[in-house]
Amino acid sequence: MSSCSSCSSQASGAPDAAMALQDSLISATLSKIKHKLFVMSGKGGVGKSSVTVNTAAALAAQGFKVGILDVDIHGPSVPNLLGLTAGIDMDESGTLMLPAQYNENLYVISMDSLLRDKNQAVLWRGPKKTAAIRQFISDVKWGELDFLVLDSPPGTGDEHMTVLKSIPDAHSVVVTTPQEISLADVRKAINFLQYAKAPILGMVENMSGLICPHCGGEIDLFKKGGGKALAEQYGIALLGEIPLDPATVVAADLGKPVVLLDHDCPAKKAFLALAANIARACGETPKNA
Repeated sequence: MSSCSSCSSQASGAPDAAMALQDSLISATLSKIKHKLFVMSGKGGVGKSSVTVNTAAALAAQGFKVGILDVDIHGPSVPNLLGLTAGIDMDESGTLMLPAQYNENLYVISMDSLLRDKNQAVLWRGPKKTAAIRQFISDVKWGELDFLVLDSPPGTGDEHMTVLKSIPDAHSVVVTTPQEISLADVRKAINFLQYAKAPILGMVENMSGLICPHCGGEIDLFKKGGGKALAEQYGIALLGEIPLDPATVVAADLGKPVVLLDHDCPAKKAFLALAANIARACGETPKNA
């Protein structure tokens, strides 16, 4: 009986020990990353992934070392927006995953890179998603980074709570579109962040006017200024206003961030300004300026 009791005690303590070890690995990883940006919104379809990818690519182009962590387990789209098709490699020790490298300054980890069949659905519940996100932090060889940008799914669920608990110093960048149907959900997201005592860096109004591909004029397709008004209401900085631009669609289909296109366009200029505002808000200046 005493032997069984001892075994039972050790078994019950094993998960706690494993969790403590992973916590220490997460802490060690995050200590090498200066700024963590959590891109989120209470609403789906507002362009979180596009904002994540283009902001990260713009920061990388300015000379910063940047990682993208795609925590949208069920609908990962970051690799597609970057044209990345390779899987995940391991380091020389065989214990740590190596993030996919887009260029010399930009690295990516996403659930999509682990799927053999890209059309396969990920049928995971909360605990498994939580474990995967923690593993993407603890078991990835991120190295020294200036920014880690996290792309999230819609809502305020398991993924969001895991990120805020695992990375308590992450600054949230809240994305909205101008119309009320989006703003209503974003208010809930802000309430969630306030309840969690999570720092909010600022807000981005995406799809802020449509740029006509023929005349270059601007059309308020989804209204305009809703994000600015909401930011003022909550005392949050408005970091940028990104217009709807056909060039963004073309770039996404090519697997290339619009900020890296050779020619200028309204969306490229807006995303570059957004990245500069985020860098300044974090106390940074471009390294290649």
